[in-house]
Amino acid sequence: MKRNRLSSRKRISADATELGRLATGLAESGGKLEDLFWEKQLAELIDKLLHDGAEDDLNASLDRLFDSHAAAHDSLADLIESRAESTILTHQGQDYDILLFNVPLLAWSRFSIPAVSIPKSTLQTLKVQLGAHVFSADAKLALADYLYSPDQLPRSFVDTWQLMRDLGGAALGQEALKLDLSTLPETNQFLSDTRYLIGAIAVPRGMPLFRWNESKTVTRETALKEWVKQGGPSLEPLLTGCAFETLLADAYHAACRTADMASRPYSLRASVAFLQTTLGKPAESLRAIIGGFHDKRLEEYRIGFGPRDSDAIYHGVIWPLLGAEDETTDVVGEVETLLRESGIKEIVVHSQQFPFEFCDDCGAPLYPNVDGEPVHAELPEQSNTPSQTLH
Repeated sequence: MKRNRLSSRKRISADATELGRLATGLAESGGKLEDLFWEKQLAELIDKLLHDGAEDDLNASLDRLFDSHAAAHDSLADLIESRAESTILTHQGQDYDILLFNVPLLAWSRFSIPAVSIPKSTLQTLKVQLGAHVFSADAKLALADYLYSPDQLPRSFVDTWQLMRDLGGAALGQEALKLDLSTLPETNQFLSDTRYLIGAIAVPRGMPLFRWNESKTVTRETALKEWVKQGGPSLEPLLTGCAFETLLADAYHAACRTADMASRPYSLRASVAFLQTTLGKPAESLRAIIGGFHDKRLEEYRIGFGPRDSDAIYHGVIWPLLGAEDETTDVVGEVETLLRESGIKEIVVHSQQFPFEFCDDCGAPLYPNVDGEPVHAELPEQSNTPSQTLH
């Protein structure tokens, strides 16, 4: 996925240099025919590097372009993502388009949010509902038998490419992919978090992928409505004790970005609901304090929640900047609107630049209080609920 990158001035390989040259050609192309020329060469080299496990070359080229040519960086990032999440495989003499997809679930709970194995019967039901309401009639479908947390997603383009090929092969063979769960890292626990249902589809080369590709009467919105209605009940046993919201299946990287965007307002609303439940008080009894936290630039906004009658901070939410967002984006206005819709009446916005710091002892983020000081968020003792970050 496109992301903020650290500057890298190290010497890079010939393949990484060639990626940069081709990506620059694509970014500076003046027409579609020339685009296709550059894209073909880029795709062939990216495929070779993914097959060879050359993650360092892919990242080195992206790092160099991030410093020198923003448009070429984005062109290369788009194509690497595309080649990592899709391919063409041949099965029984026929070519199939393979696409790795992702179904994000936004959840919050006062208890732990599960990242769990999915029973075979549930997998089958989910496949039926996704096939009926989201994917095209010709799509063969395979699902990973695990509900992933963000910490357990593939960590690299090469890992993503390998998962795509494994699940794509399983889709073609109409088989289940059994994951080796011992290799998955442990899940960090947050009050609000995202879970991911990951799979792959295989469709005959050039045929529609999604239901809205093949029907004039089906839109993304109607597909999502039916998926939530029919698929949601099958997900409830996997998320015991959680409130959750199901998003629409999409290509792997696009779905991850959609989840990142959607998780910010979801976490804010969940935070207000959590505090009302925990404290037994209405939302209007709370005050929200918004502050921008900077490293070399503005990295994120942090929102501290506390009672209106004291300077205590009970809880906090991090609102990271995503994509092209920066100081000129009206993020604060969006946050204020969401807070007021959630019932918060008193909102304080600090104009000062807070340092991008965390607690030296426990590593927890610090949140602004009404006096403009970064402090720990601590729930009152009588709540008997540990303070956790909503993210």
